[in-house]
Parts: sequence; C-alpha cells; structure tokens
Amino acid sequence: MPTERQPWASSDDPDGATPLEDEEREGLKPTWIATRSDLNNAEAANIAQALRARRWSRLSTTELLDDLCLRQLHLAMFGDVWRWAGTYRLSEKNIGVDPRHIAVKVRDLVSDAALWIQGTHMSVDEAGARFHRHLVAIHPFVNGNGRHARAATDLVLASVSVTPFTWGGEALLGDARDVRASYIAALRAADAGDYAPLLTFVRS
Repeated sequence: MPTERQPWASSDDPDGATPLEDEEREGLKPTWIATRSDLNNAEAANIAQALRARRWSRLSTTELLDDLCLRQLHLAMFGDVWRWAGTYRLSEKNIGVDPRHIAVKVRDLVSDAALWIQGTHMSVDEAGARFHRHLVAIHPFVNGNGRHARAATDLVLASVSVTPFTWGGEALLGDARDVRASYIAALRAADAGDYAPLLTFVRS
C-alpha cells in the first residue's frame, strides 16, 4: 500500500511561520489554521489517514483509472482541510488546462493510461511516469495536484504488482529544496518529450 511521501515538505521550511493571506484561507475547513506550517501539517495528516484506508489497495487498475475515482481520491486526501476537495477547479491558473476542458482531458488520460499500463510498447515505469506527468499538467484541482498525482500513480503501479515509486526519497538526507528542484526539472523535461530525467527521479 503506498504511503504519502513529501520529500520536500520540511518542518524547517523558513516560510512555515508565515501567516496565510485571506485568499489562501478561502475554502479552509479548520479554523485553527493560521500559518503555512499549520496548513502543511493539517494536509499531511489528512493525506496519511486517507492513504492508510484499505479501500484503495483493493481497487483494480480499471477502477483506479477512472475520473470519478481520481476525484474521490483527492477528496479523501484533502477533504478534512478544504471544502473544494474532490471537485475540479473552475478558475484559470498559471499552469494547467482551461478549466472547461479538465473533465474531458482527465477522461482521455485515464483511457490512454490503461493502454500504456497494459500494453507492451513501454515499461510499466514509463507508463506510470507518463500518467503522472499528464495528470500534473492538466492540474485538475485548485491545489494538491502533485501529491494527488503521486498517490494515484503509486496506487496504479501497486494494482499491477509493481513497487511504487520512491519520488526522490533516497535524497531525504539532502536539501529538500534540491529534491523539489530536481522533480520540477524532470517534469519540465517530460513536458518537452524527454522522460529520462523523470524516470530516474521517480526511482531515486
């Protein structure tokens, strides 16, 4: 069963004590959350609890690669913290597709990913990396997209009896900012069609 991995979510984050702006608090459920550190801790607890649930490990690949299931996973991971958890965003972001196209893009992705996972023209690792990259690029939700995409990818890998990715976990003793920078750089390379850095990162 995959567990939540946040190699770049450090308790030593210098921004952790920064109070959240009013717009950053919009949609928050817990009234006690006041700082970035509070928010990180609340989200981490919600995610850990969600991914311990046995329901996810019991789902087949076909059941996981479903747009409704992906929304339910996001709701489980963030529903204790955000009122909008599990619902596709309705506003434009500086990354991601037009919100009017999210539902179609996600349905197309899960259909493609089923063929990638079950096919023979690429490794399961590459299929998982491609699924992850495309889901992050769509950016379906207001927030939590990277963590959700990592969890969804790990669940899909586990459903075909493949060890979940480590997501830079071997670098935990290093600088968390360096790990995040490597992850972002690998995603950008994949955006340009080069999946080699991402395939290296997800197993590092």
